[in-house]
Amino acid sequence: MSTMSPERIREIVDGIAAASVMVIGDVMLDRYVWGLVSRISPEAPVPVVDVHDETSRLGGAANVATNAASLGARCRLVGVVGEDEVGRDLADRAGRMGVAVGGLVIDPGRPTTVKTRVIAHDQQVVRTDKEFRGEVEGAVREALLSSAIDGLSDCDAVIVSDYGKGVMNRDLLERLIPATRNSGKIISVDPQETHFRNYKRVSLITPNQFEAGGAMGRRIDDEKSLLEVGWDIMKLLENDALLITRGPDGMSLFEKDGSFSHFPTVARKVYDVTGAGDTVICVFTLALCAGATMAEAAQVANHAAGIVIREIGTASARPDQLIDSFEAEVGREA
Repeated sequence: MSTMSPERIREIVDGIAAASVMVIGDVMLDRYVWGLVSRISPEAPVPVVDVHDETSRLGGAANVATNAASLGARCRLVGVVGEDEVGRDLADRAGRMGVAVGGLVIDPGRPTTVKTRVIAHDQQVVRTDKEFRGEVEGAVREALLSSAIDGLSDCDAVIVSDYGKGVMNRDLLERLIPATRNSGKIISVDPQETHFRNYKRVSLITPNQFEAGGAMGRRIDDEKSLLEVGWDIMKLLENDALLITRGPDGMSLFEKDGSFSHFPTVARKVYDVTGAGDTVICVFTLALCAGATMAEAAQVANHAAGIVIREIGTASARPDQLIDSFEAEVGREA
């Protein structure tokens, strides 16, 4: 498929800035400890990292919301945080980016999820996770659902960011999906492999090839297995579209009318794929809100992913970067 014209990408980018989305899912804070290694510990055969900086960024569903805000869209974030300093920090950071955080529900019985990555010489040395993965229940789950349903009237689409931390359980999805579809809104899902059968009849689902293959009990290792797994997922879930992300092999789009499209990666340099899936689901959904076709939305998401993986840690694409990326590709094809 030929690259979209600069005029068309500008039209879609302008439409994205006028869109409104609600993001619901597992919110988290990503912490980064930056340093250098010059010696091995005398206590154990492990590197000693001399720390020179520490930073934090929004992660999970909160990173999806960050991506939406970076592109100028209005965004409401719905999720669960603990009654702790990390949760307050997360809400404050999202709010300062323009994300509406009134949908965040506090659960005193669980900590806010924190992933801490130690980076030395631009390489991840180790990651630690502080979290509780049990399903949210009772009053917290009802508050989440109520917040999501209340937000449907003021959004063009719902994005589900499922990291398997307990927020997106079957009961909640069985009520949220039909409510969203009945309201005529788009609902897209960045899935958790073990929850696949809970995503029936969503508008769009965006697994990577390992998640897609794992969900169907098969490994995707060639074009034949890709097509078999892709169409089996479409049959199982009855979705409007399926976008399988394939790392250096690009992305493959399956549509309910039987169409299949492949988009080679546009990335020239890859430093870190952390959060790339967040960018893909966000940009694809926003492009649909802006009037793009499924194939056009996949192209925009592909370019956005190529932008964010050039940076270490979770990142997001800006409108000018998307336009520049398409113009550069048009120049290469000329």
